[in-house]
Amino acid sequence: MNKITAAITAVGGYVPNFVMTNKMLEDMVDTNDEWITTRTGIKERRVLKEDEGEGTSYLGIKAAENLINKKGLNPEEIDLVLVATATPDMFVASTAAFVASEIGAVNAFSYDLHAACSSFLYGMSTAAAYIEAGRYKKVLLIGADKMSSIIDYTDRTTCIIFGDGAGAVLFEPNTEGLGLQDEYLRSDGVGRNYLKMDAGGSLLPASVETVQNRQHFIYQDGRSVFKFAVSNMADAAAQIMQRNNLEDNDVAWLVPHQANKRIIDATANRMGLDNSKVMMNIQNYGNTTSATLPLLLHDYESQLKKGDNLVFAAFGGGFTWGANYLKWAY
Repeated sequence: MNKITAAITAVGGYVPNFVMTNKMLEDMVDTNDEWITTRTGIKERRVLKEDEGEGTSYLGIKAAENLINKKGLNPEEIDLVLVATATPDMFVASTAAFVASEIGAVNAFSYDLHAACSSFLYGMSTAAAYIEAGRYKKVLLIGADKMSSIIDYTDRTTCIIFGDGAGAVLFEPNTEGLGLQDEYLRSDGVGRNYLKMDAGGSLLPASVETVQNRQHFIYQDGRSVFKFAVSNMADAAAQIMQRNNLEDNDVAWLVPHQANKRIIDATANRMGLDNSKVMMNIQNYGNTTSATLPLLLHDYESQLKKGDNLVFAAFGGGFTWGANYLKWAY
């Protein structure tokens, strides 16, 4: 009997209609298009407005529906729904459970997975483990974040970076040796205070003071995060190549977290990859946190070929980071 691996068999994506350009941000904070583009690679990002929907679940539902319609999938066949997110609709109540119900995945169990910008990367490992164990046949992994809900649009260090969006992939069993091959996942609590949202959790519950002090918005020590991200994300990608005896010619695509173009370039250079092998949409969406990796797959799906070697790499708050090696299955 051939070994069972977990392969991605379908992809979906969704971004809101409203486009927030760098020019718009020039009227909101002390910044300009040239500065943003040079330092981040971002030209615009999408923002979910109130009249478009409610929260992260809306984005996730749209991405899942896109996948279901493209695949011709009966949602009742889905066994598990995972929602990777840093911005759940609400605390306590599971966003994934609501998404599953709304898309008609009535036979699935579901839960949220939170590892900041590495959430989807970690979710790939989780989904694959269920498939490889033979417990489930169809696992829907969604990466979705409404970052605009925790962004202070008077803070020029963060408001220029983040956008809203969602992507989804379906994992199914494969016996051709395709799908997830290896993973190199890491975390280090030393980064806890460099990228965070102070209030709203059990450590600092919401109060009049926390609202007045604007502590319910994301805070980032950009210089420290950049330093850690450049070294660790590039190192993880290099490690996954070394462990699997992959040369630059063996890798069809780098699928990097879209946080900063300079970080992406550093990772590609460490791997010895030409820019033509690097998936990039940061210029259109900014950093959509848990959604960056699946949105790349959604945007580049038509260029992927069966058997292509893909290396995924991400870095997030906490700190969390890592790289996955996957063979494309269709």
